[in-house]
Amino acid sequence: MRGRDVTVTCDNCGRKTPRNKAVSYEKGISFSTDLHNENDIRFFERKSVYYCISCAKHKGIFQKKAEQAARRGERFGGKFR
Repeated sequence: MRGRDVTVTCDNCGRKTPRNKAVSYEKGISFSTDLHNENDIRFFERKSVYYCISCAKHKGIFQKKAEQAARRGERFGGKFR
């Protein structure tokens, strides 16, 4: 249905954007206690973040997504890299 899409908040500027217009990007986050011994705790997480079109363009997200797709051998944006 048109006009009934869920809105998401841009993680960069805070703008509310419909989910179908927002750019989703998976970001890797790592947490560590930096103890450098056997008690060191490391945790890796992949978080899906949303950006509005202007922030995604400014941060270069489109090029990053194309590079990730090329590494996986997939097609992104109508061209191969």
